Amino acid sequence: QLQLVESGGGLVQPGGSLRLSCAAARYTLRYYAIGWFRQAPGKEREGVSCVSRSGGSTNYLGGRFTISRDNAKDTVYLQINRLKPEDTATYSCAAGWACSSAGTAYGRWGQGTQVTVSS
Repeated sequence: QLQLVESGGGLVQPGGSLRLSCAAARYTLRYYAIGWFRQAPGKEREGVSCVSRSGGSTNYLGGRFTISRDNAKDTVYLQINRLKPEDTATYSCAAGWACSSAGTAYGRWGQGTQVTVSS
């Protein structure tokens, strides 16, 4: 079964940047659309971005977020620029057939990586 592992989270000051990674622990990401989601305590999970099986991308939260796929490394990245305190959340990647902002469209999820934006 496909397993996803996120990395790259951490503590960063407002205005900084992070690049999160989503990698396959088993099998490969190449056959899946990969979405990034985030969830902060007390808030609903929201879609951040998604890259399709063919490499096309969709952003749901605007231009500070950039998703990309590196097939050679079998990794999907989420670049977050100009981080704000409200970006603080657990960021998870998920694999599905097609991109969607709804988490229910994805069948496999990683455990998430924590992003904390604070001075």
